[in-house]
Amino acid sequence: MSLAVPAATVRLPGLPGMLRRHWPLLPLAATVLFLLAPLPAGDATASGKVGPADAASLLLALVCAVQALRGRVRALSPLGVLVLGAPGVGLAVATMTAGDPYAALPGFVRYLQVFVLVPAAVVLLVRDAREFRLAAGCFVVLALVQGAVGVLQYATHTGASYQGETVRAVGTFGPGDVMGMATVVAYGLVVATAAALAPGLARRTRRIAGACALVLVVPLVLSFSRGAWIATFGAALLVMAMAGIRRALKVLVALAAVGVVLVGGLGVGSEMVAERLTSITQVSSAPDQSVTDRYTMWAAAESMWRERPAVGVGLKGFPAHRDGHSSIGLSSGSDTAGAGQAFIKQPLLSPHNMYLLILSEQGLIGLTALAGGWLALLVAGLRRYASGGGIRDCGLIATGLFVWQLTDFLYADIGGPSTVLTGVIIGLAAWWALPSGTAGASGFDAAGLRAVPGTDGP
Repeated sequence: MSLAVPAATVRLPGLPGMLRRHWPLLPLAATVLFLLAPLPAGDATASGKVGPADAASLLLALVCAVQALRGRVRALSPLGVLVLGAPGVGLAVATMTAGDPYAALPGFVRYLQVFVLVPAAVVLLVRDAREFRLAAGCFVVLALVQGAVGVLQYATHTGASYQGETVRAVGTFGPGDVMGMATVVAYGLVVATAAALAPGLARRTRRIAGACALVLVVPLVLSFSRGAWIATFGAALLVMAMAGIRRALKVLVALAAVGVVLVGGLGVGSEMVAERLTSITQVSSAPDQSVTDRYTMWAAAESMWRERPAVGVGLKGFPAHRDGHSSIGLSSGSDTAGAGQAFIKQPLLSPHNMYLLILSEQGLIGLTALAGGWLALLVAGLRRYASGGGIRDCGLIATGLFVWQLTDFLYADIGGPSTVLTGVIIGLAAWWALPSGTAGASGFDAAGLRAVPGTDGP
């Protein structure tokens, strides 16, 4: 007797069925969640190190290439191809015109990964709103776990050194990448805030998202990262304004209550937080050494650009040209210690401003290709949200994350394991903002997505 079952009758319920349908997203989820794996001390920012998340992002690009050959990816309009592809041209020009092209090659590979391959793979592989939400949910999971580690570090005095005490929350990233935990926690907080305010989502989902957002405020505060605070505040304000005044007021009241309880009532880092907040307003009148170093490196980056305005000094060229363009006010590096690491002097190898880093190393050609594309994505995303639609939660999440990243780029640049998430965020923003091409033999509809019953398209 034959036990064969017709293929048409086979159904994979539950988790197996989800894996069968969404398996191309597994490398995307791994790219985000592999940042939960702790790195050995000193590896956080080491040059040439390929971490688990970076390896997953390369697998993501490979899966995208295979799916593209099979005709199972989203179609892109000419505008989408231009915005996603132009940075590659600028990077190639900056590499070929560098004083030492071989030294610039690792920078070309890294930039291509973060600003071309990963964003393109996200845009092409994420097929509908459900898959977008799955990807965004990974950011919240990552933030909650890293944030929990950071709070434990503060409570047990096992964090990175800050004002002579080992209390700075850095998660598993270590003191060599003090912005790592703050960055991923901020990502999760923005996603949770957007989901809590999004119209159309179930009330239970919005409540869970709101609770996650409130919880994540604690590790973000304990990171003592002024830049992450500013970027999160700006992104959250925009998300609340887009969601509506009434919803925004509820969130503001809840956040104010959490702040009063934590800092005022429980005294969680009250003196250190107050000092850090005060220092934000003293960047021009009485800056600390870190701010002085940043101003000095900004001036050095501008000087490099003036030397070669069109193409810059070449990828990875800032460290080699830094001393020749810096004043004597620049220190030898920043001190890092704690969280399982001995005292290390961290060299200053970038201007800590992404726009100035691009301008100094890639010139106006590179800045136009990269920042011009980002501006186009931001404008297109805002216009699409303003026009309405059934998946506005995706618009809130994509816009909030993208605005956070663009704001953070004013006083930070790429570096460290969490850098790969920049590419994922640009990809999510592009997925929301870019129109799709017309349908073809691939079986995708006019919106550029495969028509699947029970799912939402963009």
